[in-house]
Amino acid sequence: MSLQLETVPGSTGLPCRRDRDYQAGILPGVSRTFALTIPVLPDKLADVVTNAYLLCRIADTIEDDTALTDQQKTQFHKRFLSVIQGRADADAFAAELAPLLSAGMLPDERDLVANTARVVRVMQEFSPVEREALTRCLKVMCSGMPKFQRSRSLSGLRDLKELGEYCYVVAGVVGEMLTELFCAHCPDLAKQRREMKRLAVSFGQGLQMTNILKDVWEDRSGGTCWLPRSMFGGRRFRLERLDELHQTRAFRAGMNSLIGVTHRHLQNALEFSCLIPAREAGMRRFCLWALGLAVMTLQNLHRNPHFTSGDQVKVSRRMLRATMLATNFALSSNRRLRSLFRFAAAGLPLWQADTVTWMSMVGPGRRPGITRG
Repeated sequence: MSLQLETVPGSTGLPCRRDRDYQAGILPGVSRTFALTIPVLPDKLADVVTNAYLLCRIADTIEDDTALTDQQKTQFHKRFLSVIQGRADADAFAAELAPLLSAGMLPDERDLVANTARVVRVMQEFSPVEREALTRCLKVMCSGMPKFQRSRSLSGLRDLKELGEYCYVVAGVVGEMLTELFCAHCPDLAKQRREMKRLAVSFGQGLQMTNILKDVWEDRSGGTCWLPRSMFGGRRFRLERLDELHQTRAFRAGMNSLIGVTHRHLQNALEFSCLIPAREAGMRRFCLWALGLAVMTLQNLHRNPHFTSGDQVKVSRRMLRATMLATNFALSSNRRLRSLFRFAAAGLPLWQADTVTWMSMVGPGRRPGITRG
C-alpha cells in the first residue's frame, strides 16, 4: 500500500501521508511525555504506538469533558468503538461530538476529536494483530472508565483493591496492549508474552500511581481524589478535609505507604524492560525513560511530603536529561540497569509483597502480581 496515496482530509478511505503527518504533529500538543518517548521506538512501532495513544486520548476526552451528560458519554463511547471497528462513519462521529465539547477543552484535544477520521484511517492500515490489540484496549477503557469517573469525589477510593481496579482500566490495559505490539514487532518475545503481560499491568499501575500522587492537588481542584482511604488511618482521617489535614503524621504515613506500593510496581516495570532483548534499544529506551522519570518523581514526593502543587515535585529538565543519559549508558546491560534503578530509588519506602491484598484481574485466575524481593 503506497503512502503516497492521498484522500480528502476527514473523508473515509485509505490512509495517506497527510494522515500520518497529522498524527505525528498533533502528539506534542496532547502529551509532552509521549512526544518525548515514542520517537525513540523503531519507526513502524512508533507509528502504531502514536496511533494507539491518540485513540485512547479521544476516549479520555469523551469521558472527561464536563459539557457532556453521562448518557451522551455512553453513547459516544459506543459509537467510537463502532468507528474503530469499521462499523460506523468516523466523519459523522466527529461532526456530532466536536461541537458539544466544552469551551475549556484544550484546542489540540478539540482538533484531535475533529480529525478522528485521520487517526482511524491510519489504524486501519495496521496488521490484524495490531488492530486487535488496540481495539481490546479501547473496549476495556470505554467500559471501565465510566465506573470510576462518574462516581469520583473528594472522598477518594475505598482501598488498594479499588485503586488497582481503576489503574487497570486506565493504564494496566495499556501495558497489555504494548506487550502485544512489542511481541508483534519482535517475534522473539513471544515466549515471554505471558510474563510480560503480567509485569506490564504492574508497569502501567506504577506509572499511573506516580501521576495520582503527583497530581493530588490538581485533581482535588477538579473535585476528584484517587487516593485510597484505607491507607490514611481509617475513619479518623477524611480525604475530603485534606486542605487542613495534609500536614499531619497520618497523611505523611499514608503517602509513604503509597510511594512504597508504587516503588514495588516500578521494580516490576524494570523487570518488564529487562525482558526486551538488548538489541531492541528503542523499545528499551521507551520503557526506561518513563520508568526513570517516575522514580525521580517519587523521590521528589518523598523529600517533600507536604507539597501543595504538582509543580513543587515536578522533575526538572536537568534531572530529566541526567536520567536519560544514565539510562542510555546502562541500556544494553540488565545488570547495570538493575544497579542504576537501586541507586535512583535509594531511600524510597518499599511495600512488602506478602502484606498486599491485591485485586483479582480481569480473566480467570489472573493477578497483576507484585513480585517478591
